[in-house]
Amino acid sequence: MMKTAMTRNRAFAALFSLGAMFAVFATAVPTQAVAAGSNFPLQRAPVNLQDAVSLQRGAQLFVNYCMGCHSANYMRFNRLTDLGLTEEQIKEYLLFGTDKVGSPMTIAMRPADAAEWMGKAPPDMTVIARSKRPNYIYTLLKSYYVDESRALGWNNLAYPNIGMPHPLWQLQGAPQLKVEEKQSHGHAVQVKSIVAGEPGLMTAVEYDRAVGDLVNYLVYMGEPWKVKSTRIGIIVMFFLSILLVFVYLLKLEFWRDIKH
Repeated sequence: MMKTAMTRNRAFAALFSLGAMFAVFATAVPTQAVAAGSNFPLQRAPVNLQDAVSLQRGAQLFVNYCMGCHSANYMRFNRLTDLGLTEEQIKEYLLFGTDKVGSPMTIAMRPADAAEWMGKAPPDMTVIARSKRPNYIYTLLKSYYVDESRALGWNNLAYPNIGMPHPLWQLQGAPQLKVEEKQSHGHAVQVKSIVAGEPGLMTAVEYDRAVGDLVNYLVYMGEPWKVKSTRIGIIVMFFLSILLVFVYLLKLEFWRDIKH
């Protein structure tokens, strides 16, 4: 009888340990938080970390249009080989000056000089998508419009009186602000929207895709190991699911000869 009780306790311990392992892996799975802190309606960013071509295009956009002011000090160029790029392609399309493939994605401008020239040093972009959220960045880059009253000539619906000029204006062109008055509950309210102005190098559809690619890359850069870790997590959960079946069958075997 004592031996039977010990066997039963071992079965309970095995099930408890398995349940604890499931709980750990369940809480370890990352979730997408909802961007908050703004009343401006956010558009959904087309984030797809499985789309290597989109990530490659986004990396090229980041290097050509963002790295003039923003660094990514915690990301190295050679990490882009995970996206299917060869070191030769990285050297040809993404490196400038004396940068090397193993170098971090830094810029020559010092933060102290940037703060003196611009009033505030541009933030590092390595984890910007994790702090600001993809939907917000996507909406921000699609909400610029020409504003001659501003010192730099640009404003933004998602971030009024923004200090950063439009980084992708060559691609999008010069959008204009449209203000309409509409009646809401018997009161006149102003509704602001953006309409096309002077065209850029891309059509509206092409620009939307480009912004999506850039945001996709920013998300990847914040967690470059996420794709592999998610794949490993799925394999581990599949293995634990199979193990659960055998543990349950083992529990039935332990209890089979116990009389109630």
